[in-house]
Amino acid sequence: MAQSMAEPLLTPDQVAAVLGVPKTTLFRWRVDAKGPLGIRVGKHLRFRQSEVDRWLDEHTDTRGAA
Repeated sequence: MAQSMAEPLLTPDQVAAVLGVPKTTLFRWRVDAKGPLGIRVGKHLRFRQSEVDRWLDEHTDTRGAA
């Protein structure tokens, strides 16, 4: 399935800022396979916004929801 426009890729700094965690936490989550899936672009790590959103949806705490 081809997309007409590629989704912008986020840097680890951007994802850490969005999630409100230190970048080191994001990297630790990667090692432990707990964080959003990343993409290697050469030596660089990048994240799709849709993957970060999906990960957030899966980790939303709904216990307090009415």
